[in-house]
Order: sequence, then C-alpha cells, then structure tokens
Amino acid sequence: MPSPTEITPSQLSRLIGTPACPKIIDVSIDADFSDDPFLIPTAIRHPFDQIETLSINDPNQTVIVICQKGLKLSQGAAAILRTMGINALNLQGGNYAWRDAGLMRIPNDAIPWKNTKNTLWVTRHRPKIDRIACPWLIRRFVDPNARFMYVSPTQVLPVAEKFNATPFDVENTAWSHNDDKCTFDTMLEKFALKSDPLQKLATIVRGTDTNKHNLAPECAGLLAASVGLSRMYKDDLQQMEAGFMLYDALFRWARDGQNETHEWPTNKAEK
Repeated sequence: MPSPTEITPSQLSRLIGTPACPKIIDVSIDADFSDDPFLIPTAIRHPFDQIETLSINDPNQTVIVICQKGLKLSQGAAAILRTMGINALNLQGGNYAWRDAGLMRIPNDAIPWKNTKNTLWVTRHRPKIDRIACPWLIRRFVDPNARFMYVSPTQVLPVAEKFNATPFDVENTAWSHNDDKCTFDTMLEKFALKSDPLQKLATIVRGTDTNKHNLAPECAGLLAASVGLSRMYKDDLQQMEAGFMLYDALFRWARDGQNETHEWPTNKAEK
C-alpha cells in the first residue's frame, strides 16, 4: 500500500493520456538514465539537486517525481517541492517498477528535443484528422508543452529548417504516412506507445484520414465532427485545442467504454 506521499504505477497509468495527467518529473542521475534511457510518457528530466528551480505554471497541479527506484532522489525532491507549497508525490518503485509492470515507456532517442522545455512541430495549415490527432498524441503522451505551427503547405519544410522545428504529416519526412498507415500510426511506432486503447484509436484515425471507413464504424462520425470543427474555426490553433476534446473522448471510450450501449426507452422491463 502506498504512503500518503506516493502514487503507484497503476494509479499513474490511469491518468496518463487524460487532461488530468499530473506533471511528471524524472530526477534520475545521468548515469542511471544512460543505463535505461526510457521515459514514462510526458516525463521531463530535471536535476534532483536543482529541484527548487522547477517551473510550475499551475500551482494547483500535482507533480509526480520519479527516480530509478523510487527512493532517496524522488522522495527527497518531492519533499522539497512540498515545502514550496506544491502538491508533490513520488512514484512508488520508480522507473524500475513502471518498467517491470510492462507499462508504456518512450525511448529517449525518439523524442526530437529542441531545448530543455518543449518540442516544436510544424505542418500544413487547415488541419482535419492527422494534423489534430498527432498533436493530441504528442501533448497527452510525449510532451505536454509541445508547440505546433500551421503554415502553407509549400512552406512547411523551409519553416522547419529556419525555426529548428520537426515537420510532420508531409511527404518525404520521417513523421508521415508509411504505406497504408497514417502519421498517427508512425508516431505510435516511433514513440513505442503500445496499448490496446491507442491501437483502437489508431484504427479509427487511419480509416478516417485515408477514407477507409470500413475499418471502424466510428470513422464516419470522426470525419463529420472534424469537418464541422474546421468550419467553426478560422484559427488553426483554436481548432486544434477544440479538437483535442474529440480525441480525449475517443481515447476514454476505447479504454473504458466500448461495451456500453444506449437504448430507448430506458425503462424497459428486464426479461
């Protein structure tokens, strides 16, 4: 049973991928991290002996501190944060417990870190499916502080070069369609994000983005909602933020709600 200042891997795993996900800080020393260079989804590395310099934008946000074994580094760093008025917990068992539970981990080399704060991505303007689904995946599972630029199709690669950004969902780039798979599929593979709910969501995104609605009955609904959003918003970033709710809902349905049905009338006598 965890202490009042700990969270278990199973408890944290239920929060990852949702808007309620806490801020996750990995304070493992470089030598330990080099031996096992993987990150828990959305985790950001920060030196344990500089924990007081950690930037917390929302003072009400919970912070989860992680080290390799969940002992002195994470417990001490979390305790210091609590003296600063921050609701901080450490992960019980640390990175090793998370790994041994078979939970998702992202290879550090897969993340195109541009600086210590966030990643910068660029794609074509006027998004519909992949160009909303991919930012959702990145924000919810990889980098919660990622920034996204939407520009004219002919300017994606020049902007990427000049602004040191990662282009995605454009032809002849690493983060794009591959055979019959869409960019969302590519990101799941490169980030090693393997889970049944994400695979189900990927099927829906792929069928919608490639006009193969026979892959899942939800494809037609996602297309209709996505086209509707594109008509509601002239600003691509506003549309992106609004579109995140679609993918939040689909992810939770894929994770928890696929067996739920709805009928009318609701008070039918049981047979």
